[in-house]
Amino acid sequence: MTNKTGLEFKVGDAVVYPAHGVGKVAAVEVQEVAGMSLEVYVVTFDHEKMTLRVPTKKAKTAGLRSLAADDVVTKALTTLKGRARIKRTMWSRRAQEYEAKINSGDLISIAEVVRDLHRADSQPEQSYSERQLYESALDRMAREVAAANRIDKDAAVQLLSKSLSAKKAVIAAAEAAEEAAEEAEAA
Repeated sequence: MTNKTGLEFKVGDAVVYPAHGVGKVAAVEVQEVAGMSLEVYVVTFDHEKMTLRVPTKKAKTAGLRSLAADDVVTKALTTLKGRARIKRTMWSRRAQEYEAKINSGDLISIAEVVRDLHRADSQPEQSYSERQLYESALDRMAREVAAANRIDKDAAVQLLSKSLSAKKAVIAAAEAAEEAAEEAEAA
């Protein structure tokens, strides 16, 4: 979806860069790099106090994208309600996979990390590295949900928490159904 200037994004657009999350296109500049003229998007990330320059021709391959559509946000929130799928591999391997999902910039992949690392109050406490990954994923997801729904980050965190707590009801219903099936088999 390029506009008449041939650029994908215009100044003021909210965008997502995989490794840094939600930012805003502050300007489109022409810079001279190694003797060549290069057109770049200047993307600012207020929460990280950082400015990134992405060549306009390489924006897609670098992973720069617009905010998630409403259907993707809905699917991500539904993902949070699902059952955690934790592989039985070493933590270091899972941590690398979670980090890769977070840095992919894909909202649904980030939702999977939040879902898998979320701990209810009744569950044992997380390790430091688990908590760091969980908070990183939750923060990244909350920022994109907030920007997509035009709400503040705190309201987005509450929305995500509500989806995660709905997960308890879904799991409880699934476990009750499993028990009923086992009792029916035994009878």
